[in-house]
Amino acid sequence: MTRLHLSTALFAAVVGFVAVAPKASADEWNRKTIITTTEPIEVPGATLQPGTYVFKLVDTTDASRHTVIIQNEKENHTYATILAIPNYRIRPTGKTRLMFWETPAGQPKALRAWFYPGDNYGQEFAYKQERATQIAQTTHEQVPQETAKAEPAPAPEPAPAPAPVETAQNTPPPAPEPAPVAAAPAPEPAPAPEPTQVAQNNTPNELPQTASNVPLLALIGFACVGFSLLIGSFARRFN
Repeated sequence: MTRLHLSTALFAAVVGFVAVAPKASADEWNRKTIITTTEPIEVPGATLQPGTYVFKLVDTTDASRHTVIIQNEKENHTYATILAIPNYRIRPTGKTRLMFWETPAGQPKALRAWFYPGDNYGQEFAYKQERATQIAQTTHEQVPQETAKAEPAPAPEPAPAPAPVETAQNTPPPAPEPAPVAAAPAPEPAPAPEPTQVAQNNTPNELPQTASNVPLLALIGFACVGFSLLIGSFARRFN
């Protein structure tokens, strides 16, 4: 079974190589390679329809990074920018070589690696996790997956600027503050009220004489006469 899968993978690689090799040219500085394909090719993030494309490295001076850019023939449109991983081969060839993953019938071939003529190290392409899992289920091989890019932490939001204070035009100057008023002296206590003098009832022992004594004397006389008559009446009764 393993030999069968290996043979199928090699056959797919050879077919891809034959399809694009006759019209491939290259530049040494950025490994620029012009590839013409007669069938669709799947690359990470895009599907290349039949046509002519330019493969090249963005920066060949940095050995730790392998950034591949795929453009149209005029190099004025970019289809994909891929961060590849190194892939080593023992025997380099004098021609550009493309290797493909085996895919189900009816699906575009998935590009596995790109080797520049004469280089031992080529560029191997990693796919997103979902797509890599699908290819692995078909090939029963481990397919490189794209590593999640760390998202930069959001910058702290600046503190809101204080609202500008609107100053009315032609505003009269503020009125001067009133001078402090001296505290009024405490009112003097009201004088105590004088004690009320109560009039003493100095009634004279003798009433003042306001009339004549004649009536009084007459009354006394009548009283004596009456008294005498009363005594006489009693005396006659006892006798």
